[in-house]
Amino acid sequence: MTTDTAPGTGSPGAALPLFVGTYTERLGHVHGKAEGVLRGAFDPRSGEVHGIGVLAPTRNPSWVAVDPSAGVLYAVNEGGAGTVSTFRLSDGTLLGQVDSHGEDPCHLSLSADGRHVVVANYSSGTIAAFPRLDDGTLGEASDVVQHRGGSVDPERQSSAHPHMVFVDPVSGHVLVPDLGLDAVVGYELDPKGTFTELFRVSVPAGSGPRHLVAAPDGQRLYLVTELGNTVIPLTRAGEGLVAGEPVSTLPQDFTGSSGAAAIRISPSGRTLVVSNRGHDSVALLRVDPASGVPVLRGTTEARGSGPRDMQLSPDGRVLLVACQDSGLLHGFRLDEQAGRLEHLHTLDVPTPVCLVFA
Repeated sequence: MTTDTAPGTGSPGAALPLFVGTYTERLGHVHGKAEGVLRGAFDPRSGEVHGIGVLAPTRNPSWVAVDPSAGVLYAVNEGGAGTVSTFRLSDGTLLGQVDSHGEDPCHLSLSADGRHVVVANYSSGTIAAFPRLDDGTLGEASDVVQHRGGSVDPERQSSAHPHMVFVDPVSGHVLVPDLGLDAVVGYELDPKGTFTELFRVSVPAGSGPRHLVAAPDGQRLYLVTELGNTVIPLTRAGEGLVAGEPVSTLPQDFTGSSGAAAIRISPSGRTLVVSNRGHDSVALLRVDPASGVPVLRGTTEARGSGPRDMQLSPDGRVLLVACQDSGLLHGFRLDEQAGRLEHLHTLDVPTPVCLVFA
């Protein structure tokens, strides 16, 4: 790849290291075709991704997290009894692997103080915390919490399904959208890696909470629901959160089957971006600056099947969309004022499901 400056220098035209989580084997309806965690370089000016290749061969790394200061990358290994792997960031060497203490781990994050990695195990309904050792690898779990219960959808909500472990940028609490419980569960994680439940925020039955994103100032949060295909604003109330009215991510005349996946917010805080799988589109929602309430402005064809994760460039001008089922990575130019996406580039990438800039 040729750029004006070296990756990671932080200058306006610098390329950004991009890491892609993938599926490597068949898992349910997914036909994984990748070899592990992929790495490339993203040009924020053009929206192009160059030099995609395998960084770390590993099984179904469907979510990854990167700590450049420690030189490590963490990945869940989804599929049955799960594991969490630690890789050297520079060359993808496997440094360690631990039991995720659940089935089908789907998300992980670094804790607010950096002392732990927290993991959501979707199928078994557990969350777990793992201490980070001096070399960046993970010790045995310091705490495991079992979610219990369900909701109204007999196929998707017969039991608990934590889908994300989101670290609140203001409080440092671990917020867990649970698709099976129709709730967001808030935890304190103490320095020893022990969870204490603080609150629960219920959402309309059958919504299926999936992922969260925080406004740039951290004062509001936005929850995307997979089954409801909605965005729900969350406002702070003491130590907890209060849910507002759901806003659809789909056109009013759409009658087919779809499930929302990723949610991102622009650096200005004025635009929310949501991927719709089934409708196979990207929804743009305008955020009212006074009330924080989102309004659907429209949808853009994702140009592929199963748009899953997305990432916005640091300046918010380019959106990368990973179309899992088509094996495509698309770049779009985001015009916030017009509420429009303009397609820029397409790249073949096998079964992409998670996009992370370092």
